[in-house]
Amino acid sequence: SRSPAREVGEMVKHNNVVPNAHFHKKWATSSRGPLKVITWFDQAAKKKQRRLKRAAKAAEIAPRPLGRLRPAVMCPTARYCAKERLGRGFTLEELKGAGIAPALAKTIGIAVDHRRVNKSQESLDKNVERLKEYKAKLIVFPRKGTKAKKGDSAPEDCKRAMKADERFAGRVTMPLSAKPEDDVEFVELTDELTEASAYGQIRHVRNELKLVGIRKKAEEAKKADK
Repeated sequence: SRSPAREVGEMVKHNNVVPNAHFHKKWATSSRGPLKVITWFDQAAKKKQRRLKRAAKAAEIAPRPLGRLRPAVMCPTARYCAKERLGRGFTLEELKGAGIAPALAKTIGIAVDHRRVNKSQESLDKNVERLKEYKAKLIVFPRKGTKAKKGDSAPEDCKRAMKADERFAGRVTMPLSAKPEDDVEFVELTDELTEASAYGQIRHVRNELKLVGIRKKAEEAKKADK
């Protein structure tokens, strides 16, 4: 026989959760106003719309690149510090090394970040070379009319740039090249390597560092007693 229906307000048996489900949601109107339910049904359509807008803008400003030149930086945190990515902008020191004024850099498609600081000579040299490579490939068109001013490229270079393939107009300016994988060096496993204890060596060195001050103090006390 089936147990009778549980009465309203009756407690559950044992150490179970008290039923407290709220199913009477007033989606349209409530005492606090209508519930704000956010939907995202146009996600795929918006993605396509953004792609088409980028392509249209790239075709409109061609042969000028769609984005600015960004520096090569290392990712933060210990988990990703071995990976390289594009940063926000070049430092003032990097621009100085490449011989480019910060005010001029913003007008020729180079991103500038005055807050960033170089913490290694390696990163400084790498981005200076990146700027010099960009500067060598740069073609500056006259701003107004056909009359070229100081700093503008030759008319032949401008004509060659206009005939460039439009497929490359909207891509990232000088994307980072894939980092080559380091060659793994194999070493023959000898008895000396298998018998050595790396953990024991670390403990020995750590213990020696701890005893430096104690041994020095004991030696000075021994000399004083003499």
